[in-house]
Order: sequence, then structure tokens, then C-alpha cells
Amino acid sequence: MLVNFLSARLLLATALVLLPAWALAQKAPAAVKSPKPVLPAAISKALTRAQVPTDAVTLLVVDATGKAPPRLAHRAGEPMNPASVMKLVTTYAALDLLGPEFTWNTRVLMDGSMSDGVLHGNLIVRGGGDPKMVVERLQALLAQVQYSGVKVVRGDIVLDRSAFQTSAQDAGEFDGEPLRPYNASPDALLINFKSLVMRFTPDPLNNRALVAVEPPLAGIVIDDSVPLARVARCGDWRSELRASVDNPNRLQFSGSYSVACGERVWPSAYAEPASFAARALEGSWRALGGLLTGTVRDATAGELALLRARGTLSGEKPPLRLDAPSLPLREIVRDVNKYSNNVMARHLFLSLSRQRDGQLDQASPETGRAALAAWWKKLLPQQPAPVMDNGSGLSRIERVTANGLAAMLQHAAQSRVAQDLLDSLPVAGMDATMRERAKNVAGQAFIKTGSLRDVTAVAGYANGASGARYIVVGMVNHPNAGAARPALDALIQWAVQER
Repeated sequence: MLVNFLSARLLLATALVLLPAWALAQKAPAAVKSPKPVLPAAISKALTRAQVPTDAVTLLVVDATGKAPPRLAHRAGEPMNPASVMKLVTTYAALDLLGPEFTWNTRVLMDGSMSDGVLHGNLIVRGGGDPKMVVERLQALLAQVQYSGVKVVRGDIVLDRSAFQTSAQDAGEFDGEPLRPYNASPDALLINFKSLVMRFTPDPLNNRALVAVEPPLAGIVIDDSVPLARVARCGDWRSELRASVDNPNRLQFSGSYSVACGERVWPSAYAEPASFAARALEGSWRALGGLLTGTVRDATAGELALLRARGTLSGEKPPLRLDAPSLPLREIVRDVNKYSNNVMARHLFLSLSRQRDGQLDQASPETGRAALAAWWKKLLPQQPAPVMDNGSGLSRIERVTANGLAAMLQHAAQSRVAQDLLDSLPVAGMDATMRERAKNVAGQAFIKTGSLRDVTAVAGYANGASGARYIVVGMVNHPNAGAARPALDALIQWAVQER
């Protein structure tokens, strides 16, 4: 299904550990210079080919139990930008603080009276921060509302997005790519990652390609077909479409689509993300046969205060209240780590300060940072706390040391959520972001990857030839970081194969 592809594609486009005695015993006297570490030959050669100096790299391979000295340690105490490897911190903190069964709840409420399928008043949709309210789940919820008797809303559909307190954000602020789905910002009522998916299907008999878009969006005119080019190769089909996607009210194509491409899909962030939830809700409501006399709009602060005072938002008064819990956290964490989904990670980060009962706390980046700092201090008091921004790694300021990451992963390996975290990691040579990497040790390493301009990183677990399980951390901060990926793959291979 298109929805399932969207989920996978956009997911891919947030006890005490003490230093063991050996670590203290091996610390060199202040007056003696430690020898420069000798890196394994394959790693050293790959760094040389990438033209990356060793002082731009941190590497660490250590037993997962913490009971043996590191097999390899190079600049392991230096704070580095980990890119998406920072998601390991966010996801383990979420699993530990909230529990693997934690869910976010989206609630639909009536504020008015019902008669003959007509709601005389407003339908309220209260977002709870669900990180994965894709179009399929949204439409199932709205269908349930209609099945419960509401066919016509003689009023407005009012959106309560107050669970998250986030400032307005320029989608292109990070890298100048506002239409990239990975730049979507958090939203208490996040619908379909604020992204649409265009689907192109050749129709040779009519010399055209049909265009379908999900989710249906209210108030936007979309070309339903494009001319079909009868050429032998697919080529750069997106460029050849010459799409205009920067107008929130119009989506059109002035180019053509090659018949050789077959059926293709193109996910894109929406040009006006602030209105996406409203447009998707109205479009889906009407597509399901529902009628609406008013508009879909955000609730005002005064309106929310009045609804709270009347007990409407808690569901104490209205004749209709429908709750739609999210997927459990353990499943959300798999999407975050396997497909490195930034906005889902940021939802986890914002949720760290919330209670286990899922109450709406008006979470903010500040409360997320405070909750994570307190959690880290309790679990790993010997390690400097990571510098957190939004918990996703999509940041120029986030920092963590290899020692800190390894200590956290050692703690996680002994925790009640060890299997949940392990199951969330891409498997070397087999799936997700590690499918095409470290194939020579396929199935033997479970690695979170990270990549930004000037950053490449890996961290996770590896099953060694000795039978032991190791923690592997490698981070490169350098303009040639992208070219250094083979060095990090060599690190993983070395951790698995060398005894």
C-alpha cells in the first residue's frame, strides 16, 4: 500500500555505571606522555584514502559488559558531533523513562449537541504527540467518528495542538531544503509527517501518467495527470516532471513522465507545514463522506481555557469521546533508529518529561533537555552529559563522547529494555540504513548510523569472533567525513573478526 511505502520511505528521508578498576589503573602519570595509538591497518588505510586525519576521528571498541579494557580506544573522551547516532541516547532514555508500552493518545470530542447525525457545535481533535499518525490511521479514526453517528458537523473542526510548546520554525533553516521530509518539525497533531506522497502511474492508452496524492488535502488544486514521454530509459524522472511544489494552493507539473519508469512515488514535505494538519483532516473527513459547514482551524488559547474549565477536554461532559492510542513506544523506537526518522525522534525527546499515564504536559525542548540531563546524571554520573539540542542529531551543536555513548550502551545492555533497543538497530548488511554496509559481517553487528555535512558516525553492538559482544563507536568530524565511511565499516569488521 502507498501508506506503508510512505511510512518506510519517510522513516528512511529523539542503574549506575562506574569506571572499572582497570581504567583507573591504566591512566598514565601526568608527567608521561601516552604513546600515539596504532590504529588497525584497514582503518588507517581507509582514513588515508579519505584524506581524514586521525585527530578528526574518535574510535572505541569495548566489551559490552564493561569487565575488560577497551580493545581499541582513540580520542574516546573527545566531544564529537554524532549526527543521528544521538538518536541512541534519545531512544534509550525514552524506553527507560516511559517504558516500552508507552503510547501517545489522540482524542476526538464533541462540544455541542447531536441530532439525526448532525453535530450542532464543534468537533475537537486533541493531539497528544503521536509520532506516527499516518494517513491510514487518521482516516480510520475519522471513519470511527462517522460510524459513531457524526455525519455532519454544523460548526468547526477545532484542533488542540497545545501538548507541545514549540516555536515557529523555518523548515529550510537547517540546510536550505524546506521540502525535504526529514526537516519536518514536531507537532502535537503530527499528520503523515507533514508530508504528501505523489504517485505516478503510466496510462499508455491515453498517452499520460495518472497522478494521485495522499493524503487528500483541502484547498489545493492538483494536476491529475502529466504527458507521457515514450522514451526507452527512465532517467532523472523527478527533474523531467518539472514540478511546482512551493505553492501551498497549487501542485502542478509542466514536464512529462517517461513510460519506462513504470509506477513511482515521490514523497515531499508540504510547502505550508503549519496548515498541513488542518488540510489533511478536512480533506480526509470529506473524502470519507463527512460534511462540514464551518472550517478546520486551531483552537485559540482562550477557547482552550474555557474548554478545560468546562471539563470538555478531559471527556467528562461530551456525549462522544474517542481515543486513538499510538503504536507502542517499542515499535516507534524501531522506526526512529532503523530509518533514522528525525521528527519522530524529536517527539520522543519532547515526551521525556511526560508522566507514564500519558498526560499532556505542554512539553517543550527545554523540558526535554532537562529531563534527559537528569536521567543521564542518575545513570552515568561519571560521564559528562551529552550536549542536547533536539534529540534527533539533526543539529550542528549536539555533542557526545565515545566513552559516554559506550557507557550508556553498556548500561542499556543490562537493562530491562535491552532487547527493545537492540531490535531497533539496523543490522549490518541486512536492513535499513545498514543494508549496503559491512556486508562481510552481515548479521553480526547492530549499528545506528549518522550522517551530516562534515559528519559520519556509527555506534552499536557487534558479536565478536571470540564469542563476546562488543560496543563499537566511531565518529568523524571533518569536511571529508562522507569519504570516511569505509573506515567506519572497517572498524565494525575489525570488531567482529579480530580476536
